[in-house]
Amino acid sequence: MSHERGKKAALPPAQQNIDKLEKVVSEGNYYGAQQMYKSISARYVSAQRYSEAIDILQSGACIQLAHGQVTCGAELALLFVETLRKGKVPYDDETLGRLKKIYEKFPRVPLPQHLNHLGDDDDDMHQISEALRAARIRVEGCSSFLKAAIRWSAEFGANGYESPELHIMLAEYIYSESPEMDMARITHHFLRGNNPKKFASTLVNFMGKCYPGEDDLAIARAVLRYLSSGNMRDANKLIDEIRKQIVSKEVEFPQTELMQFINYLLQTLQRDALPLFNMLRANFKSSIDREPTFNEMLDDIAEKFYGVQRRNPMGMFGDIFKVTTNIFK
Repeated sequence: MSHERGKKAALPPAQQNIDKLEKVVSEGNYYGAQQMYKSISARYVSAQRYSEAIDILQSGACIQLAHGQVTCGAELALLFVETLRKGKVPYDDETLGRLKKIYEKFPRVPLPQHLNHLGDDDDDMHQISEALRAARIRVEGCSSFLKAAIRWSAEFGANGYESPELHIMLAEYIYSESPEMDMARITHHFLRGNNPKKFASTLVNFMGKCYPGEDDLAIARAVLRYLSSGNMRDANKLIDEIRKQIVSKEVEFPQTELMQFINYLLQTLQRDALPLFNMLRANFKSSIDREPTFNEMLDDIAEKFYGVQRRNPMGMFGDIFKVTTNIFK
């Protein structure tokens, strides 16, 4: 025990190391600083001085990212979250604020606009290749950090729920930085973010720059995902927000059969009208079939709102398996 106390006492206040390491980074020795951040913070963790280890890692992640060292910064950001877990630090507004400070340091670099207008010589192709590679590194680094933070928030939050704020950060970063516009992935995180207004802003922005036919799919996917989880309030709020926000933007709400279906669906679900729900699915089948997952979500919606049991995909064998399982319970 006395040896452990001596070990703790031998470590200086964290700020001394923070100042020293920031100087190493500012001199351009990023790799050397990285190794020192990792080894010095590990000493504080071993001494169970978690709050000081967290201070060092937060400072290191922020300063490396501020200098454009995404790989180094993301690694320290992950160590920051790992130390939160080791120290059993609870999820609260203060720690969320620390995570947000790291998140805000991840670079935002616009991709070259109108890539198809660039020439096809070696210099242009190299420029495109490097820009895409750097963007993927940024998204991968930030995503790994925030996903780890989301898992920590579920483990150490008051109610065992994942942080909606962290999901929104992740959705916004993927949308702004990813060279592959994966709206399904972005939708996944926005729905867990519980902020339809922000989600609507992103969808309106997407409508202004997407290819024809992608805008109504993105809106329909978002609405159906809300509804398939039983959340009709936010599904309606999302549509209302989109209609409000496009007034000040140079975009129009898509006038397609798929959007007609979504409009009718939202009205139908407000009452006990299963026959009308089934009729809508039949009448708008060609529009619904534009994305395979829509039918799966509509099955979930039928179960949530009308109690329609989903068919067992294993058919008769699934039913036999279920009976056999119940017998031997």
